Amino acid sequence: MPSKPAPIKKAAKKEPAKKEEKAPEPAPEVAPAPAEGEAAPAEAAPAEGEAPAAPPAEEPKAPTPPPADAAPTDEAAAPVAADQPATDAALPATEETPAAPAEAPVDAAAPATEETSAATKAPADATTAPATEEAAPAADSEAPADAEAAEAPAPEEPKPPTPPPPPPKEPTSVPLDLFVEDKNDTSVTIIWSQPETVGPSGLDGYTIEVCKDGTEDWKAVNEDLQKSCRYVIKNQTTGDRLKIRVVAVNAGGRSPPVTLPEAVLVKEVADRPKVRLPRFLRQRYVAQVGAKINLTIPFTGKPKPVVTWTKNGQPLDTKRVNIRSTDRDSILFIRASERDDSGVYEMCVKVDDFEDKASLILQIVELPGPPASVKIVDTWGFNVALEWTPPTDNGNTEITGYTIQKADKKTGDWFTVLEHYHRLNATISDLIMGNTYKFRVFSENKCGISNDATVAKEEAKITKTGIEYKPPEYKEHDFTEPPKFTTSLNDRATTVGYSTKLLCSVRGCPKPKVTWMKNQMIIGDDPKFRQICVQGICSLEIRKPGNFDGGVYSCKAKNDHGEATVSCKLEVKQPAVADADKK
Repeated sequence: MPSKPAPIKKAAKKEPAKKEEKAPEPAPEVAPAPAEGEAAPAEAAPAEGEAPAAPPAEEPKAPTPPPADAAPTDEAAAPVAADQPATDAALPATEETPAAPAEAPVDAAAPATEETSAATKAPADATTAPATEEAAPAADSEAPADAEAAEAPAPEEPKPPTPPPPPPKEPTSVPLDLFVEDKNDTSVTIIWSQPETVGPSGLDGYTIEVCKDGTEDWKAVNEDLQKSCRYVIKNQTTGDRLKIRVVAVNAGGRSPPVTLPEAVLVKEVADRPKVRLPRFLRQRYVAQVGAKINLTIPFTGKPKPVVTWTKNGQPLDTKRVNIRSTDRDSILFIRASERDDSGVYEMCVKVDDFEDKASLILQIVELPGPPASVKIVDTWGFNVALEWTPPTDNGNTEITGYTIQKADKKTGDWFTVLEHYHRLNATISDLIMGNTYKFRVFSENKCGISNDATVAKEEAKITKTGIEYKPPEYKEHDFTEPPKFTTSLNDRATTVGYSTKLLCSVRGCPKPKVTWMKNQMIIGDDPKFRQICVQGICSLEIRKPGNFDGGVYSCKAKNDHGEATVSCKLEVKQPAVADADKK
């Protein structure tokens, strides 16, 4: 185990005091300082037979930082073992450390021995040991023979290989997509995108340069390189036109510049222009010929936008269309519209370099013309087939249908046969025999039915033909069928003295004969029973039945085609008698 460290500063303070008490006589010759890694000369060792003075035992203290003029020992020096005598062989001698006298008295070795012991107490894992200017190395005569081998310097570390020369540095490609984001009376805000090719040298930043329009005196407006792709060019004069460009900079130098295509006017745009086209004008606006057109289209923008109108890409005819514009809207006014006023109208609002457009489609319509031609294709029986062609003038809108009318030549009155009819041919039926008819057709669109109609040149005459009526032959239906009970008898229970009825229903053709039976015996005309059969409903009433009137009752229906029977059971119960009556 290594010995406990002792503060070096404390040992250094003790040495001057002892030197004052017993100062050695100056040596006639000064011995040279031992070389680094070698043991001190034997003359500096203590007298033979004397043990080195051991330092007094003290409690371990925190290590004191070495003096400023202390020199570190060789990194390759080995720590001193605890069981070896303390020597200064492991400490290199500094240039300022004096050599020990050749023949020093025994008492003179005490300071060195004490100082050496203090140095021996240094931590074993320390790579350097400080030495003061006043400490003199003393050789220990009892040092092990392999001390020199343990203090040999470590071999030098191999040097790292020489790195290859760096690649040549190249500037980046030109920045992309430069345009103006916003501007006001004193500043212009621009944005752009970074270069497509940056290169191995990276990108340090951007330089923004401006010059007045008409000159080439480019000046940088940013002192430091701009890192982001957005910059506000401030402190400009209102009304100036500036040319702006951006250059990317890296270790390879400046890239080619990207320049705005047009000079920028330094002027405030508080609100970009925007046309607020009403919803009903986003689709086709239809009006009839002669109607008054008054359309208001609001817009926004500051300062006041410049409003322009075009029709089908051409300037408006101010004699036909009036435009009235205010700070907030523009009015398109036509006093009496005509079909020629139809077209695509485009409104444009512009503030400096910013503009907005909106289009509306105006369609002026009127009643269509009549069909081009109408003719009778065929006549047979009470029917006439007609065909016609669409009108040459549809009223500037699509045809939605046709109306067909007929007139009897005798009366001359016209009656509508078909209306809102979409086809170009029709068959007129239910005409009166012996009459002669005329036909005409009207066209129809959004505005209504055409004022005129096209009349067929031909007339349709429904001729009389001989008709012989032959009544159809009907085969008489056979309604005969055997009897069949549609409702059967149900079992009944009654009390002595209380009348009851049995009901059933039967059908058959011819009408079947109904017979009631009790226990397979025909009842006949017994006055106790009442038999009724009306509309196929058969009933048997048993008047005040007695104890012997219970049993199985049957109803049999019979005709020429067969017979049928239904039965039920009748139970006659005794009336309940009270307990008092029994007693």
